[in-house]
Amino acid sequence: MTTDNNLLTPLQDDLQGAVEAILMITDAPISLIALATALEQPVNVIRDVVEEIRKDFNGENGGRVRGFELREVGGGWRIFIRADFDWAVKLFVANENPTKLSQAALETLAVIAYKQPISRGQVASIRAVNVDSVVKTLLSRGLITELYTDSETGAVNFGTTDLMLELLGINSLDELPPLSPHLPDANSDFEL
Repeated sequence: MTTDNNLLTPLQDDLQGAVEAILMITDAPISLIALATALEQPVNVIRDVVEEIRKDFNGENGGRVRGFELREVGGGWRIFIRADFDWAVKLFVANENPTKLSQAALETLAVIAYKQPISRGQVASIRAVNVDSVVKTLLSRGLITELYTDSETGAVNFGTTDLMLELLGINSLDELPPLSPHLPDANSDFEL
């Protein structure tokens, strides 16, 4: 690095590393102009550097294909997980998330597990509460998935995932314990 007016400026050899570093910290696509401005370089130089990085990540320069890729989206460039490795990230997030599910999330998961396929509205009706945020949590954790959209109502129907079975230590939904022992007897008196 050289010093110019007390600011550090990259040598040409360090330019690729500088662009990579900026791309790693951004959470939104960054334009070539923004990169060029930040690094005080011509746009055409930055365009070439970005293209070399993209090729490098894709293994086009003789290296291996990386677990991430550089994509041009939304008017800029951003690093994304390569689709081939989504499974690994999902497993990591599911296994490394130390927070436990709330009681509401466990109840919602149980309703979905026993009644699937089931819509969000049906779950809300059974639980008698709004379940929108809980369903989002279960989706983000990979415990449930969207199975299909009902053609008549437009409602999305949900079901459990293999990850949920794995975390419960069972092979299929048939291994879930029966609900009948926990339900009131049909002959019992219900309190009004």
